[in-house]
Amino acid sequence: MQETEEARRHREKKARIKAVKDRLYAARTGRKGLLLVHTGRGKGKTTAAFGLVLRTLGHGRRVGIVQFVKGRRETGERRFLERFPDLVEIRVMGEGFTWETQDRERDVRAARAALDEARRMLAAPDFHLVVLDELNIVLRYGYLPVEEVLAVLAARRPDLHVVVTGRNAPPALIEAADLVTEMTEIKHPFRAGIGAQAGIEY
Repeated sequence: MQETEEARRHREKKARIKAVKDRLYAARTGRKGLLLVHTGRGKGKTTAAFGLVLRTLGHGRRVGIVQFVKGRRETGERRFLERFPDLVEIRVMGEGFTWETQDRERDVRAARAALDEARRMLAAPDFHLVVLDELNIVLRYGYLPVEEVLAVLAARRPDLHVVVTGRNAPPALIEAADLVTEMTEIKHPFRAGIGAQAGIEY
């Protein structure tokens, strides 16, 4: 069949785009362990981090997870990941959200213990990815010094990827990160009177 003028223009345009993209990707050959930050007021920060966990598991590589704030409530992701004890290590170190504990000293102790776990995972030789879930929350409330946390992150293995989640990521962490994603809330069912639901919030 004879090519139409519209089809020819489309093909030529896409060929030009492909050539530019091919040159761009060919020039990006560097490899390093990335520091990724998921922040913002919108939902999905931890969910996106667990998406990276699943991707890592798909490659048969080990993952470490430290949850700084979320408490002992059983969640779907923890139930699922417990099926892979040889590939996933999860440490639930939080005692619930700060408005639940109402005890600053207790929250600081929990944050310190969680950082000790994170430090251990970051130094381990076999993790491909470490998730520090809701670390930004404890930084926001001053439960841990930002400078100390940045030093711990900087001392990690050069090829280790780390994801930090939570609202209000401090500027110094954003500056140190390789990738920062801000989740923006447009609508939320909670405002319409709908509570947390299994498989969506936990």
